[in-house]
Amino acid sequence: MSSDLEHAQRDVGDLLAGDGGLVSRLTVIEEQPLATRAAAYQQIHTELRERLESGDINR
Repeated sequence: MSSDLEHAQRDVGDLLAGDGGLVSRLTVIEEQPLATRAAAYQQIHTELRERLESGDINR
């Protein structure tokens, strides 16, 4: 397995694990009104994009 793939898998695991993980955040978002959900999904998208893009710089 390539180191890039292993790094990505660790990042996904970190997002899904523990308090405040991605699954927990998505569960909370799904309970919100539509406008609030849209803003929250945009925030998660931005955070994930920034995290993925920053991984390219550190190599």
